Amino acid sequence: QVQLVESGGGLVQAGGSLRLSCAASGRTFTGHFMGWFRQAPGKEREFVANSWSGGRTYYIDSVKGRFIISRDNAKNTVHLHMNSLKPEDTAVYYCAAGPDYRTTYYYARAYDYWGQGTQVTVSS
Repeated sequence: QVQLVESGGGLVQAGGSLRLSCAASGRTFTGHFMGWFRQAPGKEREFVANSWSGGRTYYIDSVKGRFIISRDNAKNTVHLHMNSLKPEDTAVYYCAAGPDYRTTYYYARAYDYWGQGTQVTVSS
């Protein structure tokens, strides 16, 4: 059974940092991109960042320069280092994985595997 388990969420003040982690089990994700989505109350789930098995990374504009995604293929893990957090970053953050032949990586439908989510709350 494939599982993605997130950890590292919490409450932080604006300007602070958090590191989210996602541990995958049940299969390896070579040939897959692994990434992060987030969903704020009343909003649709949105793409945040992803990392391809070959090393490419993509970010939404609102987190560029503040968030860094890193991936350890040997350990089947992916992390999201979030710096200079803002109240608008408050959301449930989901780890996800999908085959990297899909070009629409910024859409949730490109991902086959999802974690349960971890809450990130940034206070002003």
